[in-house]
Amino acid sequence: MTLASREIRLKRRPVGLPKAEDFELASVALAAPQPGQVLVRNHWMSVDPYMRGRMYDRPSYVPPFGLGEALQGGAVGVVEESQSPGFSPGDLVESMFGWREAFVAPAGAVTKLPKTSAPPQAFLGILGMPGMTAYGGLLEIGQPKPGDVVFVSGAAGAVGATVCQIAKIKGCEVIGSVGSDDKAAWLKERGADAAINYKTCGDLATALKAAAPKGIDIYFDNVGGDHLEAALEAARPFARFVECGMISAYNDTTPKPAPRNLIYIVGKSLRMQGFIVTQFMGLKDQFITDMTSWIAEGRLSWQETVVEGVENAPAAFLGLFTGANTGKMLVKLA
Repeated sequence: MTLASREIRLKRRPVGLPKAEDFELASVALAAPQPGQVLVRNHWMSVDPYMRGRMYDRPSYVPPFGLGEALQGGAVGVVEESQSPGFSPGDLVESMFGWREAFVAPAGAVTKLPKTSAPPQAFLGILGMPGMTAYGGLLEIGQPKPGDVVFVSGAAGAVGATVCQIAKIKGCEVIGSVGSDDKAAWLKERGADAAINYKTCGDLATALKAAAPKGIDIYFDNVGGDHLEAALEAARPFARFVECGMISAYNDTTPKPAPRNLIYIVGKSLRMQGFIVTQFMGLKDQFITDMTSWIAEGRLSWQETVVEGVENAPAAFLGLFTGANTGKMLVKLA
């Protein structure tokens, strides 16, 4: 028995902003699973900004994608055939075998999803890596206290919107930066005290000062660049900077100058810490408990931007760099 599957491969390494021509669609024939393996048909896959870093051929915290090979990323699917005692047909599983319609893999490479009232694709968003990124980064590094003023860049994305809502649950004042008036309205509906459209506000540092006249205590950084500079200007003494991502620089072909006001780190006694989400895996049980409880209480919600078909996964990925998504960008495969 063989099963046909389509997958997206990296055709060439992008220079600057990736292009559709950097990817290719290929068809493969999957053999039946051998002892210890499972055959999974993906229903959902994730595209995430961090994947851009894996398209460079350079050392990093994860190996680069191989040319001519299927890309990898988070996926949720259903076991169709199992040669492992731990899995049965019909089991919902998550894996890192995204960017393809189906796959055969060792049973140890997939994880059975816990039973919750949330839809399966939530484990690629609010109950998955983006949610854990928000939860661990804010709570462990930001250490929010009631009354803290929290500034979040990329605040309408999967991570940023979750950070904003958790910060409100923890009693903070929240200011988010977004790229459109619609996203600003959407964010305020989810409890943000202020939302800045960085594309139309003029000078971002001035807009942030107006929204937070007494300064900020926490900056959750998804953007870097001018957003980081504005946050440094607005920071109160002993503010915490949670450095999650700097998407404004991911496609740069030459390095940008550092923020001009880094000297504030010294004079304001700031703490700035970067992180990788895997550092918080020890929090997973508490994360699931807290997040599912907050969802059930109506204190935490999420949005999805859905693109259909594996052939359109590259377009969904490219949309991350033009602000095409509100909330989590997903590709529906089945």
